[in-house]
Amino acid sequence: MYKIGVLPGDGTGPEVIREALKVLQVASEVENFNYELVHYDFGGDRYLKTGEILPESAFDEFRKLDAILFGAIGHPDVKPGILEKGVLLRIRFELDQYINLRPVKLYPGVYTPIKGKGPNEIDFVVVRENTEGLYVGAGGFLKKGTPDEVAVQESINTRKGVERCIRYAFNYTKERNKENKLTLCGKTNVLTYAFDLWERAFYEVAREYPGITTNYAHVDAICMWFIKNPEWFDVIVTDNMFGDIITDLGAMIQGGMGIAAGGNINPEGVSMFEPIGGSAPKYTGMNIINPLAAISAAQLMLEHLGEQKAGKRIEQAVMKVTAEKIKSLAAGQMGYSTSEIGDMVADLVREG
Repeated sequence: MYKIGVLPGDGTGPEVIREALKVLQVASEVENFNYELVHYDFGGDRYLKTGEILPESAFDEFRKLDAILFGAIGHPDVKPGILEKGVLLRIRFELDQYINLRPVKLYPGVYTPIKGKGPNEIDFVVVRENTEGLYVGAGGFLKKGTPDEVAVQESINTRKGVERCIRYAFNYTKERNKENKLTLCGKTNVLTYAFDLWERAFYEVAREYPGITTNYAHVDAICMWFIKNPEWFDVIVTDNMFGDIITDLGAMIQGGMGIAAGGNINPEGVSMFEPIGGSAPKYTGMNIINPLAAISAAQLMLEHLGEQKAGKRIEQAVMKVTAEKIKSLAAGQMGYSTSEIGDMVADLVREG
């Protein structure tokens, strides 16, 4: 019996999570596992009504869960940053979800802007450190609002935080067992302190994994090679900021935000899984948003919980939908409604 927290959030989040839960139910019936859902209404609407973002008591409940399925955050009537920091980032930090796991995989039938590349070339994973770096928010202002204003924001990298992320990446590469190649993405020629630590830790941990080929690339080179030669990559490990940037680039080459899903992982605790696309408030309530990223987030969640067969069923169903059913991943251009896409995936999961 898995206890799963559900945070649909804002905008189209509730619509895509509805379809993910539809698919989850069918997967549980077919693969014979049980789960209990615990629903939470944290997000923009609640904040506007009550002034409350995320109470301390919520974390006592979250820690009793097996996983969290998250929709989207961001409300047009709430200043940007309030909800993003107060809900999404705070959950990541409070639950010590120190890994952001982002598969970048092009499915059959999905358009990629990269000419001459297909599913065989675009299939890699980014392991992003998720609780340190610039996102810690260390720093401040001096003489704010004056011509002499100074703004400082520091990237905090601890040996513990860096090494546990790198070690997770090595283990993930070994378990993935595709090319058994791990690339460190950094900027050692400029960020000479932070990435000196990253590079030293990377090659020290590498000694424990003789079956894994290792290499290093600057973040700017990574961005070029994602476009020119995505087939060069198997697993990439990097810090919080660079990971944030290159995973959005990865989402574009795999077909866009409508298909991209990720996990915020605490291997020893509670992990959270989400579609990457955001709340898309202009499409709220129209039943035209693409739910495949949310459905894929449920797939990642099941695989993390050990339900590999159920996860594989969902992925195969999504791939069949992209290859044979929908016209586009874009909202309103799929040829089907949000709920119809969810129904199709659920039926294919049932059929196997």
